Amino acid sequence: MKDKWKKKIAVLMVVSTLLSIQGCGTANKNVKNSDKTNKNTVTATPPEQAKDIAEYQVAAPKKGDTIVTISFKNFGDVKIKMFPKEAPKAVENFTTHAKEGYYDGLTMHRIINQFMIQGGDPKGDGTGGESIWKTPFENETVDYLLPIRGALCMANAGPDTNGSQFFIAQTEKADTSTLGSLTIKQAEAFEKYGGCPWLTGGYTVFGQVYEGMDVVDAIAKVETDTDTGKPKTDVVISHIEVNE
Repeated sequence: MKDKWKKKIAVLMVVSTLLSIQGCGTANKNVKNSDKTNKNTVTATPPEQAKDIAEYQVAAPKKGDTIVTISFKNFGDVKIKMFPKEAPKAVENFTTHAKEGYYDGLTMHRIINQFMIQGGDPKGDGTGGESIWKTPFENETVDYLLPIRGALCMANAGPDTNGSQFFIAQTEKADTSTLGSLTIKQAEAFEKYGGCPWLTGGYTVFGQVYEGMDVVDAIAKVETDTDTGKPKTDVVISHIEVNE
């Protein structure tokens, strides 16, 4: 298994380099039009890490964890475990906005089935929103929090341009033809859990859905504009509750 991944990843690294020179990606594989990789990815060991690199990320919440519940009008609730240790600014930004009602009534303005659902923009078109500090803040990435299926991530326009927009990765089967520079363990995690491997390192992962992926999947299947991903009928965030 390891030899297979080493060979596959080596080839894909070359392909990834060539694509980056020519201008890579398609509209369906860009979140707020960015594929840029953050160069400040930290290599660290997660608490209680087991042989599966994503086990920490997908583990059920325990006492003391910060939990948020996103309630979508006409769809239901999505419950998410947050990662304040690894992404303190992203978590503070999101939970503060949520407590102040910033997200209440906003729409999920970009939805692409088998990719992600994106929201958090007061303008509702992907061009607006700001952080609680009124200025963009930096990416916070560690190599064991990945944009696997169910990951809550900051949307951005390039490294260190985070504001209020976020997305939830929804891809059921990872596209392993875009592995890039993933480690073998990271590649195996995407094979197991699904997700968006091509986004690794470029977006802050600050939470993980542990209940309500059926709601995310239902939202992902709504009818949208082919070019923009904007739903033809609004998908509205009723409220986001924070429990700490």
